[in-house]
Amino acid sequence: MNTPSHLATLDTPAALIDLPRMQHNIDRMQAHMNALSTRFRPHVKTTKCTPVVRAQLAAGAQGITVSTLKEAEQFFADGITDILYAVGMAQHRLPQALALRRKGCDLKIITDSPASAAAIAEFGRVHGEVFDVWIEIDTDGHRSGIKPDEAALLEAGGALHAGGMRLGGVLTHAGSSYELDTPEALAAMAEQERAGCVRAAERLRAAGLPCPVVSVGSTPTALHAQQLDGVTEVRAGVYVFFDLVMKNIGVCTTSDIALSVLTTVIGHQPDKGWAIVDAGWMAMSRDRGTQKQKRDYGYGQVCGVDGEPIEGYVLSGANQEHGILSREGTPDTDIATRFPIGTQLRILPNHACATGAQFPQYHALAQDGTLATWSRFHGW
Repeated sequence: MNTPSHLATLDTPAALIDLPRMQHNIDRMQAHMNALSTRFRPHVKTTKCTPVVRAQLAAGAQGITVSTLKEAEQFFADGITDILYAVGMAQHRLPQALALRRKGCDLKIITDSPASAAAIAEFGRVHGEVFDVWIEIDTDGHRSGIKPDEAALLEAGGALHAGGMRLGGVLTHAGSSYELDTPEALAAMAEQERAGCVRAAERLRAAGLPCPVVSVGSTPTALHAQQLDGVTEVRAGVYVFFDLVMKNIGVCTTSDIALSVLTTVIGHQPDKGWAIVDAGWMAMSRDRGTQKQKRDYGYGQVCGVDGEPIEGYVLSGANQEHGILSREGTPDTDIATRFPIGTQLRILPNHACATGAQFPQYHALAQDGTLATWSRFHGW
């Protein structure tokens, strides 16, 4: 348990990282990847924070995944060169990708259609650049990508290869794993993800096209994969902090959640059983990801300043700067006594990526209670 004495010096709301929990999460994921003999490439959109990413790389991760080219630029400026931009490449962003590669960044980009692949190849030809391009595969019908057995897969691969680009591999993201909540279902989804992406790679190779990388991953499937035959790397992001959505899925406990929002009680509505805190949706985000899960935590789980959950109390409502803290079920008419004005609390988030995005910096809390301030990248 972290010593909270230094937290009294912080203005609220503030984003806190529990460093022992974070390191435990990093070590847990890396150990699982090592046991499966698979390279691990963390998705850094969750934290957008160089000290966190350096901890992931120090544990054994190789390369990073980003969700914006702005992230790629900032991490490259901090000395990280092996970067996968894992969002379909829009044509207007190709000059930005070109500039990064010309500066020495080993940037990989992705496509999910023959038309996009042809546009990348044409831009590369005109500018004399051999882009490293991966094809996104749809293995669960969740979002984007080409299905493993679609004709479009070979068309996209052919357009890249014939156009002089480097066809670097295939990748997939089983986002529908977020809708599951049993070990058996998660293990089955991990195998579906693996098998579909490997199938796509095999089709490309059988057609005489190169496909050195087979990249899969989401936090739930990464942690439940039992074998990764044919896979060369795994990607996952939210595992580094975890959150209440991940708790409901079953991949962590509340004691694993490393990100919280420090907040202060600023008022009460005793007749309603409310305490008012200074962390509204501008601090927690509007993400209500637990609303459709087996347990709804409102805008977050209430914890003491020591980080221990106060069972039965959640952030049940939120305005822009005001959060409504209440007891689940019967209203607490003594709430002003339980949570006096000035009380500091921590709120565990529904979605670590969305909550982290509300803050320009983290306060990293060590086991001995000392604090470090870490900047977080902002902007697209």
